[in-house]
Amino acid sequence: MNIQRFIAPTSREAMARARRQIGDSAVILSTRQTAEGFEVMAAAEESLASIAQAAQPGMAAAAPAAPAARKEVFANTQTSVANDTEAMAMSTLSFQDYVRERMLRKRRESLGAAAEPEAPVAKAMPQPAMRMADPEPIVVPVQRYNEPPQISAPRAQPIRTRDSGFADSQPPTRFATQDDQRMAVELNALKDMIEERFNTLAWLGSSKNNPIQSSLMHKLIRAGYSPAMARALLERLPAEAGAGEALRWLMDAITRNLRVAGNGAGLADEGGVVALVGATGVGKTTTAAKLAAQCVKQYGAGSVGLVTLDSYRVSGYEQLRSFGRMLGVVAHLAHDRAALKDMLGLLAGKRLVIIDTAGLGQRDQRVQDMLDVLEMPTLKKVLVLNAGSQGDTIDETLSAFKADKLHGVVLSKVDEAVKLGPAIDALVRHHVTLRGVANGQRVPEDWQQPDAGALVKMSMGSANKSAFDPANTDMGFYFAQSGGRNANLGGLHV
Repeated sequence: MNIQRFIAPTSREAMARARRQIGDSAVILSTRQTAEGFEVMAAAEESLASIAQAAQPGMAAAAPAAPAARKEVFANTQTSVANDTEAMAMSTLSFQDYVRERMLRKRRESLGAAAEPEAPVAKAMPQPAMRMADPEPIVVPVQRYNEPPQISAPRAQPIRTRDSGFADSQPPTRFATQDDQRMAVELNALKDMIEERFNTLAWLGSSKNNPIQSSLMHKLIRAGYSPAMARALLERLPAEAGAGEALRWLMDAITRNLRVAGNGAGLADEGGVVALVGATGVGKTTTAAKLAAQCVKQYGAGSVGLVTLDSYRVSGYEQLRSFGRMLGVVAHLAHDRAALKDMLGLLAGKRLVIIDTAGLGQRDQRVQDMLDVLEMPTLKKVLVLNAGSQGDTIDETLSAFKADKLHGVVLSKVDEAVKLGPAIDALVRHHVTLRGVANGQRVPEDWQQPDAGALVKMSMGSANKSAFDPANTDMGFYFAQSGGRNANLGGLHV
């Protein structure tokens, strides 16, 4: 095999000289830039084919000549080419793939790019007679003559789907722009408006077909009951009931779902250790004095113990001690959990021990700390609620003071409440027991045992007009599908 070396100022001229000298069957073995010019190593394709035929497995006589041929080739080539091509017994395709790999590597080095792992280059086997399997095609740009280099685009990687399979290559996900977000907000607003209009139309159609249901919905909303409670009740209303029967059924359903303490099961009758908790100004100290007065009236002054944890409010302890002095009961002050335990140990023989606590709003971060102080096995926590508070406020207060862990609730300031519907609605939805009703400041006169029927009748009997009452035309906004996230009416008994 005759490998010839051609040098010219440019690669085009060097390759042209090789083709003129060798012919169209010229095979380019290597190209490089040298100080003398552009160097091209080329050979005739026939000489490569003759070597491949001479290296057949059955021709054992030609085997010893193969090393001598390789030595002659290496003697005629430059050292750099000899190091790159260890065996010249490759096929034409193998040499071309190798040249392409070498050109790609040089181009990357000249551009200063980070070297990537190179694909393994097929080398000649010790026995030239063995033909290597065709390697996997390598997609790399090949520069021919003086054409500018072609940079191929990177292959798109397959995207793994959730089904643990591979999907076809897809373009990258486009990030949401500000216009997309604005469009999403507008679509949601349009959706809400459409639902609102359909709900209004549904209510108008229902009110025409069933005017009794429409009238009762209006009455419940005016009384302060939540739309969720009103919808849940009216969905269970008997279809054949008249106006009077429907109202009685409605009030009876609310009465059955309002949990109240029975006769003889009041706080003073039960005894034990009772802690009154709640927001500031709801009447906890006055409620403690009323309970103490009831117990003193029935069992004597020696049966009651008074303890206060209110060290924040000015004269909070003095107020409870003044009530205790009138009843003949000594009031004690405990600053922390350890002092409270010691005080309860001293008062263990009392029939009823009442603990007055500091007033904390439902959003105060100290609420949980106070509940942790009161976390004792025999202690019963009773929440004092202002009956005149807004429905959302009562709802939030019950949640903050852990309604599911309360022994019960005392409704205070019932005489000041314009509407009892919000308080009764919240008690029904949170499934808490009403233990007492305080309807004034007098001790102990203004205290009543809870009567569910009387409270529901009082809540539905308000006939005063208010600016907050909805009009008949506004009722469509309240009529929607039930099952809201805050409804909690799955266990409603009718």
